[in-house]
Amino acid sequence: MPLLEVTDVSKSFGGVRAVSGVSFTVSQGDVLGIMGPNGSGKSTLLNLVAGALGPERGRIRLDGRDIAGRSAHEVCGEGIARTFQLVRPFMGLTVEDNVLVGHYYGRRHRRHASPRVVAAELLERVGLAGKAHLLPGQLTVMDRKRVELARALAASPRLLLLDEFLAGLTPTETEGAMDLIRALQREGLTLIMVEHIVWALLDLSQRVLVLSAGEKIADGTPSDVAADATVIDVYLGTSGIA
Repeated sequence: MPLLEVTDVSKSFGGVRAVSGVSFTVSQGDVLGIMGPNGSGKSTLLNLVAGALGPERGRIRLDGRDIAGRSAHEVCGEGIARTFQLVRPFMGLTVEDNVLVGHYYGRRHRRHASPRVVAAELLERVGLAGKAHLLPGQLTVMDRKRVELARALAASPRLLLLDEFLAGLTPTETEGAMDLIRALQREGLTLIMVEHIVWALLDLSQRVLVLSAGEKIADGTPSDVAADATVIDVYLGTSGIA
């Protein structure tokens, strides 16, 4: 059984169909990349999986359990955590306290461990050792992204959603962020990534789903998707822009 099953999911805003009949599955340990032009429905699809939005039609199941339409904090408790396209740490909380929020709202399968010990372990894991006492406003963009990642990991997710995690980073920071993602891959965490940096997405993903105007136009290995004539037309032809 797949860890995540998305079946015929649709969502509209003011008569505009943002996601139209999209279906896909994600198995335990997979890394699925989602790509497409601006406005293709990538973040909307991620928000549907995360519980930030409810679908008008379709089914979303996590490990066989229906989660479509459930609230974001309920979905987090079921085992789906995320980062955001626009970085959203709690600016009035310290780095450590930001991570503790994820711990308290997540699955907390390590109840025997001290929450602050867990937070310290995660901050070291993402490269923020020694910065637990700082406020997010004192951090670089990359370090704020590290805070969000640590907060998401503190929820003990079975599925981690990364929305434009590489956006706004320098080339050196991008390589560092990719190394963090590769480390999560090696640990066997299941990931769904939305990215505009196509070369990075193809490098990191085992499978790639491509959206255009809310519809799925391709789903396959990175090499197959990169060679797909419809995908090439959407990115380089008249059907869309990268």
